[in-house]
Amino acid sequence: MIDGIGRSGATPLHRLPTGLKLAALALVATALFFVDRPDVLVGAALVALLGLRSTGRRFREIASDLALPMTVIAALGVVDLVFVDVATAASVVPRLLALAFAAHAVTLTTTTAELTDTFERALGPFERLGLVDAGRASLTLTLALRFVPLIVEEAREIREAQAARGLGSHPIAVIVPLVVRTLVRAQVVADAIDARGFPPPRNSNNAK
Repeated sequence: MIDGIGRSGATPLHRLPTGLKLAALALVATALFFVDRPDVLVGAALVALLGLRSTGRRFREIASDLALPMTVIAALGVVDLVFVDVATAASVVPRLLALAFAAHAVTLTTTTAELTDTFERALGPFERLGLVDAGRASLTLTLALRFVPLIVEEAREIREAQAARGLGSHPIAVIVPLVVRTLVRAQVVADAIDARGFPPPRNSNNAK
């Protein structure tokens, strides 16, 4: 259920270590917010899009995957254009597109197991200091990342189902069933985790 986005593959992005991809994404996301030149941001968005395309995803599939985020980004651009100025809109839209493309590329080329292992290793030192439970924290972070594309997919399915029934596209008509589906999915995942006893107790290894 949760591993339906990231898949193994042979592309250069697939072969990169997960930790390196996540660190690069964090650095790029931080750097982009210090850049205001529209030409540079448009270039960054194009590079990120090409990187996403290199994963084997066709442009039509990319547009379908990111339909909701791109709609939100376009709406933010219109708001900035109307209530702020052209320069702000010209910076905000390509910056957010670059982030969306880069994040989706990382998501597509990283499996849930890889994400969990990377987070757990990164949090290991904090666990030794007694600050966090690395197993639980890594699982929480992974599920949070995985639920974002799944929620987007749920929203698209709801809109398509409403369109097929000839219903309107009022936001409430999408939000209410989306919230219900998300809560149900979260409960199913939580029950599955509890049933498998994950993560194991801290003293499970000592008991052996």
